[in-house]
Amino acid sequence: MSFTASIPIRPFTRFSHSRLRNPIKISAFTLDFPPPKSAHCNSTTRSPNSMNAGAIAARMDDDDDDDVDVRFSSLEQEEALINASKLVGASVSGLEAVLNKLSKWLFAVVFGVILLWRHDAQTLWASIGSVLNSALSHILKRILNQKRPVSTSRSDPGMPSSHAQSIFYIVTFAVVSMVQWFGLNGLTAALGGIIFALGSYFSWLRISQKLHTVNQVLVGAAIGLGFSVIWLWLWDAFMLEAFTSFLWVRIIVVLAAVGLCSGFVIYVIRHWVLDEE
Repeated sequence: MSFTASIPIRPFTRFSHSRLRNPIKISAFTLDFPPPKSAHCNSTTRSPNSMNAGAIAARMDDDDDDDVDVRFSSLEQEEALINASKLVGASVSGLEAVLNKLSKWLFAVVFGVILLWRHDAQTLWASIGSVLNSALSHILKRILNQKRPVSTSRSDPGMPSSHAQSIFYIVTFAVVSMVQWFGLNGLTAALGGIIFALGSYFSWLRISQKLHTVNQVLVGAAIGLGFSVIWLWLWDAFMLEAFTSFLWVRIIVVLAAVGLCSGFVIYVIRHWVLDEE
């Protein structure tokens, strides 16, 4: 016994053939890509956005160039200012060095002018005090034996500063003499302030030139001022009456003044001319 199954092939075959002969296009899944642009189009045609980007880039390049120029100009100005400040500093330093060397001569001349201007017994007494004040400075230097700043080439002790001590002795005597002759008023007070300011400046030069420390200059100035005040007070309190009353006192004062001043002149020739303190 045989079993034969019949399969309806014809309709399927017809359907398949019909689909093969008439393929259906599914446009829903078809991607529509734009045609590629040629190289010529890319080089000749630009969008507005690309043109704006190019302009912005050009402006940025210009701004960078401007910034570089500004920075370079600023550096040139800073360098010029630095060079100018160095030149001014060197000029000021050179001027201060010259004034420092001339200070002892300047105040010696001032003191001499005061002596010639007054030419009285008190000036003889003041000249004796000037020499004794200078001698006191050297004695204190040997006793205290404090070194000068490391940067200086001088090997002698620096405490106290003999320059500052002598300067303030002369300054005090000059102000006292001016007040004694012209009285205490606004003019003499102003001139006295200027004289003390000049004395302070010339004493400060010893610090700026690294020849003394601040303490050495301050101590020297204080000793010079104090010694001058005490010496002039001794004249008014004791010596003036004795000088006018006794001949031997007058002789001693005159001989002491001549001898000490002569010794000081010899000291100046031996040491100041050789620029030794």
